Amino acid sequence: MPQVHIEKIIHAERHHVFDIVANFENFQNIMPKYFPSIRVRSVRENTAIVEEHLRLGNREFVMMTKHITKYPEMHEIFVIGGDAKGTHIMEKYEKANDATKLIVDADIKMGGFLKILSVFSGEKIKIEFTKIIDEFAKLAEN
Repeated sequence: MPQVHIEKIIHAERHHVFDIVANFENFQNIMPKYFPSIRVRSVRENTAIVEEHLRLGNREFVMMTKHITKYPEMHEIFVIGGDAKGTHIMEKYEKANDATKLIVDADIKMGGFLKILSVFSGEKIKIEFTKIIDEFAKLAEN
């Protein structure tokens, strides 16, 4: 399945960028177009189990995810159940002068009916992920 690699320079301080992009608890409020539903099921230290609905293009994915954070350097997401079970996403936040370099690496897995349909090509997934990252960048830069 598709591998996605995105690098984006965001003109904002690293802590601020992390506070927006890795704050999954607030995704439904700040980006309802992409995250129509977020329900935190469990939190322990830097790990959370979250029920998420993610909209990519005209398709909505329902997933159970495990979020691990190392503030403000890293946010890692494992899809442990649902439409994209087995997907792994790693976000790294690097200082870049007066900005932040956000690096996103994702190994996308499609399960069940979605795999049979081959709903998304690797390029389509990258385009949709890039749109989300661009929206996060706008929020962080304002």
